[in-house]
Amino acid sequence: MFDKWRHHRALRRVEPGNGRPLKPFRWWQTLTRALFHLKLTDDDGRRTVYTVDVRHQNQSEGHVRARLYLDGRHHAESRVPAVYPVRGGTVEVRTSAFGLKRCHHVTAEGSAHRLVPDPASAEGRRARLDRAHPALGRCMGFLSSTVLVIGLVLLVLQLAEQITRSPKGVAQYVGTLTSPVDLPVWGNAVVGLATAAASTERALRLRYHWLLDGGAG
Repeated sequence: MFDKWRHHRALRRVEPGNGRPLKPFRWWQTLTRALFHLKLTDDDGRRTVYTVDVRHQNQSEGHVRARLYLDGRHHAESRVPAVYPVRGGTVEVRTSAFGLKRCHHVTAEGSAHRLVPDPASAEGRRARLDRAHPALGRCMGFLSSTVLVIGLVLLVLQLAEQITRSPKGVAQYVGTLTSPVDLPVWGNAVVGLATAAASTERALRLRYHWLLDGGAG
């Protein structure tokens, strides 16, 4: 019930586009822009191309806007999470602190298919690496997950130590926990940068876990 309410609320947020043309992807937008395409074919063979354009740089304003283009023209716009009605279903767009975590075409039957990233985008380059070097791609994915697990464990240990440090709090019942890993300030900074990089790599593949990536953010 709650998911349906959020779905309908996102649909009501959609604003009509102004028909302006889609700007090409530039190399300097690699870390600030995501571009995904969806090609649909009508029963009569006519092809329709939807494009989702997300600019991450306005995240500092407290929200991110996603724009939907139809055959290269601005068709609709919404704050994320966004749900756009398209032929035969909807296009759903969600973001995290590190990029996209969902950009899928959901059919009327309920099946979901990820949109195809633009070859020039960071997501497109990461997908091309997976196709050209699948073993390397899997290794990078495993490394990212491992880094996030290590970062989460260190965070839990540090929080537990802080919580049990007060003698009038939890410590009087469970005792004081001393973390077996005592990182200096620069060590915590390195761990923070590593977890941010790992979550960014996962976002390029639209991978997201509320505990691993949410904790990193």
